[in-house]
Amino acid sequence: MPAPSAPSAPTSTATATAIPADGSFRDRFGPVALVVTAGVSVQFGAALAVLLMPKAGAAGVVTLRLAAAALVLLLVCRPKVRGYSRSDWSTVVWFGVTMAGMNGFFYQSIDRIPLGPAVTLEVLGPLVLSVVVSRRLLNLLWAGLALAGVVLLSTHGGGGLGGLDPLGVAFALAAGGMWAAYIVFSARTGRRFPQADGLALAMAVAAVLSLPLGVIEAGSALLHPTTLLLGLGVALMSSVLPYTLELLALRRLPAPTFAILMSLEPAIAATAGFMILNQALSALDAAAIALVIVASMGAVRSQTRPASRTESRAQARPESRTEVRPESRTRPSGAQAGVEESSAGRN
Repeated sequence: MPAPSAPSAPTSTATATAIPADGSFRDRFGPVALVVTAGVSVQFGAALAVLLMPKAGAAGVVTLRLAAAALVLLLVCRPKVRGYSRSDWSTVVWFGVTMAGMNGFFYQSIDRIPLGPAVTLEVLGPLVLSVVVSRRLLNLLWAGLALAGVVLLSTHGGGGLGGLDPLGVAFALAAGGMWAAYIVFSARTGRRFPQADGLALAMAVAAVLSLPLGVIEAGSALLHPTTLLLGLGVALMSSVLPYTLELLALRRLPAPTFAILMSLEPAIAATAGFMILNQALSALDAAAIALVIVASMGAVRSQTRPASRTESRAQARPESRTEVRPESRTRPSGAQAGVEESSAGRN
């Protein structure tokens, strides 16, 4: 996903520690490498899921992926289940619903269309959310650029929309819509639950919701040792490993930079599709994906630039600044909490 990381405007404080200008090569590029590695893990995990689909079906793979990821997160996080209000539980349940829907639609999509185009179409959900919430005219330009990419992508195979399976396209767009909702509920959950407790509980909800569909489609094939092993691999590559890497990166990397790096995922997905699934891209396909990536990056940059300018003016006039309590500099906002949990449950 890209990503326009959260629906609310960014704050002027950063949760990540600034990297010093004279820092070492590792300090400068280490967090970037972690985010890119996380993206590679997510998309190659999706490619592995496609290879598993002939054995378990798309719904079966979703069940295996969510169940295994939920089990790992519950064991690691050991979230508390007492002391929360009905509103807290409602939020985490809806977070789980969006997670299940996002994964279900996405896996149905990549069962029908190539991985690169599927992720590119899915990215439109968070991009539209970012454009709508920002309410800035400049972001209409980025939306238009993304639309141009989609139009270009629709010429896939020279047959217009008929070049890509229409149902696969619809599933990818639906996954994008659920991804946008996922971002909203991720931020809300991050404000109500400590650490990754909310994520672990939401993952459990998503696993329970996906279980009936997986059993109906795959049946006893879900219990085959090879299928279970591959399903665990998908869960580790698509959830556990990227979440861990991104959490480490966010300790040193500002959330806006993190979001821009995530905009590269359509390109990573196209690479994974080519290397693992032999899904070649035409020049038009590559150009379309590039347009969507640029649009996503532009939307993130335009959303964060006003905060940067405000902070610069405040630094230029120290006498006008109000004292900021130490705890306010370290506590993540809801938007940033959403960034920290933005990838563990997706794709």
